[in-house]
Amino acid sequence: MGREREEVGMPRTLRSSGSPALAWFWSEYFVLVLAGVYLLALAPFTPGFTDSSNFLNLLSTLLPLFIVAVGQTVVLITGGIDLSVTSIMALCSISGAAVMNGDNGWLADHPLAVPAGIGTMLLVGASVGTLNGLAIWLTRSRNIGNLPAAFNQIGGSTWFALPLVTLLAVAAHGMLSRSLWGRWIYAVGQNPAAARISGVPVSGTAISAYVVSGLLAAVASVLYTGQAESASPILAQRLLLDIVGATVIGGTSLFGGKGKILWTLFGVLFLKLIDNSLNLLDLSYFSIMMVKGGVILLAALLDALRNRK
Repeated sequence: MGREREEVGMPRTLRSSGSPALAWFWSEYFVLVLAGVYLLALAPFTPGFTDSSNFLNLLSTLLPLFIVAVGQTVVLITGGIDLSVTSIMALCSISGAAVMNGDNGWLADHPLAVPAGIGTMLLVGASVGTLNGLAIWLTRSRNIGNLPAAFNQIGGSTWFALPLVTLLAVAAHGMLSRSLWGRWIYAVGQNPAAARISGVPVSGTAISAYVVSGLLAAVASVLYTGQAESASPILAQRLLLDIVGATVIGGTSLFGGKGKILWTLFGVLFLKLIDNSLNLLDLSYFSIMMVKGGVILLAALLDALRNRK
């Protein structure tokens, strides 16, 4: 099983062709190299693209997307797909803000408001599938602001988010590559029937993947809410394409059984470079979505080619 994961699911005929060019094209670092080429190609034509301030902006938007994409990676490896993550993020945002906002929060101005708010967000993310309608009903589609400054500093600080996201990503990588649960995740995605015969608890493993995805969506919700300094029932509404797309661009298969956290990092980096550079070029939102959609479609077609029997 480990051997299969290392070879990125490339077709056996291409693996045995002996062509260095083809081997490089199918390697797990292809997307990272592609991101580097894109950066070098766009830098001369995009004012401010390589500025340190833009780098920090890129990093601040990359980190929350990466952590929720890590959860999506786990689900995709099992052969599923989690379309509820953005709704979970919105509900987590609203629930946590309702606890700690300074106007009428349940723990307004209390010393435990921030940890209680974050704890609420994580609890909701781990236990809820999709209750987006509840978030809208609770707020009547209004944003909740006036959050504690300490929470905004935690969620909105890149230097807090970087070690947190790194720690969670390393933990997820370790669980997938070095634990019995990780072997079960890959087994369920590769062949559920064979996994069941081998004694793998298929249903429980699949459910656990969605729990992990929901919990990491809650972590991303903390970061996004802190950056915006307000909670919204439509938080992350437009992010679903980016979350699934970044995971697929990185090389995690839509067909299940193949994927790595490292690949997802490469996919998120490449997608955010595209997003950032096109915004600096002042393209319209719809133009940017067309470009990103095209890249994601190509990645999905490549995934289908890799999985061709």
